Amino acid sequence: MGFDVTALRAAIAEHGTVFRVVIADLRGSSPRETGAAMLVWAGGQSGTIGGGALEFEAAAMARAGHTGLSRHALGPDLGQCCGGSVSLLTERFDAARTGDLTEGVFARPVDGPAAPPPLAVQRLLSQARSGSALPEPQLIGGWMVEPVHRPARELWIWGAGHVGRAIIGVLAPFPELSLSWVDTGPERFPADVPAGVTVVPAVDPVLLVPHVPPGAEHLIVTYSHSLDLNLCDALLTRGFRFAGLIGSATKWARFRSRLAALGHTGASISRITCPIGVPELGKHPQAIAIGVAAQFMSAGAVAGRDEEEIRA
Repeated sequence: MGFDVTALRAAIAEHGTVFRVVIADLRGSSPRETGAAMLVWAGGQSGTIGGGALEFEAAAMARAGHTGLSRHALGPDLGQCCGGSVSLLTERFDAARTGDLTEGVFARPVDGPAAPPPLAVQRLLSQARSGSALPEPQLIGGWMVEPVHRPARELWIWGAGHVGRAIIGVLAPFPELSLSWVDTGPERFPADVPAGVTVVPAVDPVLLVPHVPPGAEHLIVTYSHSLDLNLCDALLTRGFRFAGLIGSATKWARFRSRLAALGHTGASISRITCPIGVPELGKHPQAIAIGVAAQFMSAGAVAGRDEEEIRA
């Protein structure tokens, strides 16, 4: 979770002045976490701070021009069953104000004129500049501190057929993902590609593999078994964090044999997940996409917990 400068700039370019509402602090139960944010403009909004009465009221206040910190008791004030309370920070943005936002941390006072940040904020900024750690979103000493968003996972989706399109539709809204979408020509892609997705037409997608970071993740859903096999071969040579291949148990048995004949060890081949998804959901592209997305996001959550335990 972080301050999504790219989404904010895109909204400003399309709608002009935009208000950003972020959960600055919370007590007890809340529909979303600290740092969850939405963008509001005259004719619409994007993102969510949890929906329901809280979001409706926050959007109305923003459109009325109210900025600054506001506190909301979810039960007594809004009739929501969460039972907690949240502090919302509403800020007005235009192109001029986003010009200085870059990677790192966005820290600003929530009330009153700008003043030197308190010592606690200075410590967080110093830690971020040293590269030791980016702070969690938080309200501290009258200042709102947020890391500027950068995707935590780089995912390459190989194939723009029915399943590839369905997977893109499910995964594109996740801000923690940087998505690259590959197929053999520009005509393979739909006219409308979700914002933030990088389309990469390549006559021979396998030639791209050496240029992909070894820590990237992959979902292979092309129209060709031969291309699937060649991508698996290239990725096993290049290295990856996660690789999933669409197919049946029969297809995977054949692939394992062919990959072994190409010189890959059994342990290496087993790093590829095949079949991917949840077969019980069915074979409709949307059902496949839901199962694949759930498996992929779960794998990332487990990996994230393991990395936290290692750092601890």
